[in-house]
Amino acid sequence: MSNSLYYQPIQDFDGYYSPQFQTSSHQIYYNNNLAGGNTFSGQTTTSFFLNGNSMLKQEPQNSPDNYSSCVTDDANEFIHKLRELETVMLGPDSDNLEDDYNNTEIDSWRRVVEAIQPPERDLKRVLISCARAISDGNLIAAESLIFDLRQMVSVSGEPIQRLGAYMLEGLVARLSSSGSSIYKSLISKEPARKDLLSYMHVLYEVCPYFKFGYMSANGAIAEATKTEKNVHIIDFQINQGSQWVTLIQAFAGRPGGPPRIRITAIENDPTSTRQVGKRLAHLAKSFKVPFEFHSVVDLSAIAIRTGETIAVNFAFVLHRMPDESVLGTDNHRDRVLRTVKSLSPKVVTLVEQESNTNTSAFFPRFMECLDYYTAMFESIDVTLPRGHRERIEVEQHCLARDVVNVIACEGMERVERNELLGKWKLRFRMAGFCSYPLSSLVNGTIRTLLRNYSDKYRLEERDGALFLGWKDRDLVASCAWM
Repeated sequence: MSNSLYYQPIQDFDGYYSPQFQTSSHQIYYNNNLAGGNTFSGQTTTSFFLNGNSMLKQEPQNSPDNYSSCVTDDANEFIHKLRELETVMLGPDSDNLEDDYNNTEIDSWRRVVEAIQPPERDLKRVLISCARAISDGNLIAAESLIFDLRQMVSVSGEPIQRLGAYMLEGLVARLSSSGSSIYKSLISKEPARKDLLSYMHVLYEVCPYFKFGYMSANGAIAEATKTEKNVHIIDFQINQGSQWVTLIQAFAGRPGGPPRIRITAIENDPTSTRQVGKRLAHLAKSFKVPFEFHSVVDLSAIAIRTGETIAVNFAFVLHRMPDESVLGTDNHRDRVLRTVKSLSPKVVTLVEQESNTNTSAFFPRFMECLDYYTAMFESIDVTLPRGHRERIEVEQHCLARDVVNVIACEGMERVERNELLGKWKLRFRMAGFCSYPLSSLVNGTIRTLLRNYSDKYRLEERDGALFLGWKDRDLVASCAWM
């Protein structure tokens, strides 16, 4: 089981940062599969222009294509706009007030800005200062810090410079009150699904996070169904179907022969999901494993057959379901868990990012995002060269969109709402589940996997769950329920 659970791939299967993610002459946009692609019309949004004539200018936004962001490159223009802001805030006599040392409103923020600049500016410190200024409503200080950040970040630089580029975009969008607009705009320009899946597959290969989650979940499913003849797996986010390759192989080598496997994928894109089903069916046939595949768009459409043993898989998906903090009394997250419990599954697997961004206010959420993704970007840095084009695309399409969403969006527009494992445990127990014991065999398999990566990754078992971390930061948690 240990060897057969190991991942095998499916065969078929520059300068400074520009806040619009321009590379050469074209633009690169983020994507989020679970959010809608609705366009905006007739709205007015405050925007920041990179090459325009206005820093804070009300522009009609007729569609997401009109969205532009961030600050001017011209230092003189920037100073001129700051003076305009001073006039608005302090009145037409602000020129005289500027010469007055007692003008604490202007002098105080300038002293703060100057204090963090010479001789060596720390990017992380400037990011935090900017987020704090936005949180405090200090518009002038935030604008000045954004101007500085523009000179410090790079999508091809060190990990903190690359992360800083995407966090800067989130800060600008939040400051201009256009988080919702930019996120919908980025979604409307998402790459083709096949390209996105290609980016995700690269991330899958260069970091062990997905493999860790899939392997730990597969181990729990294999252990819970080791004597069953008919296994029905309900997967809430199948993606490329990579998770099920090793499980099909493991079932093929089971003493007494493999069970009959039926996978039901709950997905919004039936066309691409059917292609995943065909590839998995072809694989199962090559291993002589009886196999069926179905795709539905809603849990209520799942057909349950007598004599099947049900396993439910929640891998990196539950955090995108809104809960009581978004919908009030209508709690979709807990309702899904209760519905799954009513199916009487033999095992339910949970894999989630170990991060706390669901109900936090903006500034602590920003700090959590900075800490979490610093570790993530550092881990990528040890595998892919900094100037590698593929790495830039992976970070922009698979990670940056989440960073922007966490920082810039609120309410229903903020879909990245991670919770720590302790909160997930509470939700599962309230839905009637009990913890399912971990398999030591799976732990050994994962430790073998991690030897192929950096020694800075660590695996820990705590309180009935497995944690994968980078250095001293937990990044992914995995556990099982029954």
